[in-house]
Amino acid sequence: MLDRIKACLPSLAPAEQRVAQLVLSDPAAFARQPISELAAQSRVSKPTVVRFCRSLGYDGLSDFKLKLAGSVREGVPFIHRSVDSDDKVSDVTVKVIDNTVAAFLKYRNEASTHAMGKAVDALLGACRQGRRIEFIGVGNSGIVAQDAQHKFFRLGVHTIAHSDGHMQVMSASLLRAGDCLVVISNSGRTRDLMDATDIARKNAATVIVITASGSPLAVAGDIHLAADHPEGYDRYSPMVSRLLHLMIIDILATSVALGLDARMLQPMLQDMKNKLRSKRYT
Repeated sequence: MLDRIKACLPSLAPAEQRVAQLVLSDPAAFARQPISELAAQSRVSKPTVVRFCRSLGYDGLSDFKLKLAGSVREGVPFIHRSVDSDDKVSDVTVKVIDNTVAAFLKYRNEASTHAMGKAVDALLGACRQGRRIEFIGVGNSGIVAQDAQHKFFRLGVHTIAHSDGHMQVMSASLLRAGDCLVVISNSGRTRDLMDATDIARKNAATVIVITASGSPLAVAGDIHLAADHPEGYDRYSPMVSRLLHLMIIDILATSVALGLDARMLQPMLQDMKNKLRSKRYT
């Protein structure tokens, strides 16, 4: 919730921004104080405080305070960062969606378009030259790798995904200059992924890593696409991070599709769609 407020700051009116800064400075105190004190400390009117809450999508100050109080408490390990054991389904729904929206807005505001552009250029080069593009990940990230392979092979790209450590090492050993290896990891500390990255780089393949900043894997590849989020990978099951990784794959796949020859790609996709119709009930 606090990440979401930070992400929304530029779009708020100046008076509402002062209320937002008060929330960010001491969320617990904001949740306890009456509206008169909040308005005085923010140097705004009482209706402005309520308007700020509604600008963020809440029903009013009471609803905002309730969600804020839950958001600043420590959550249940391995479930979700700000979910509490006594939350109702309605509360869980709001918190999970809020965390996801905040992470997406944060990524939109902080993502390096330069790094993304370099990754797209490398992938496009591999596509145009008929080179290999491989996706690897372990656990949850292995599922994201499979999703990436599904998106790229529909574009007519020679691609495959591996989630087994032995297969990753063997596959990386076969990569050569012009090929691309996309490594996906939540923690950026998995040994199998580090080994495959090292082998691929020694074979002159381009390695694109999607992981958190500051991790060992972030500096091991050629191009780093940062996926930073508030989840602690040692305590929480990756939920927001998985969605961030999927979104980054979507950006890469869409950008590569736009860079390919539409005269060849569009008829191929249409033909594929026509053939799939026979697999569906009418």
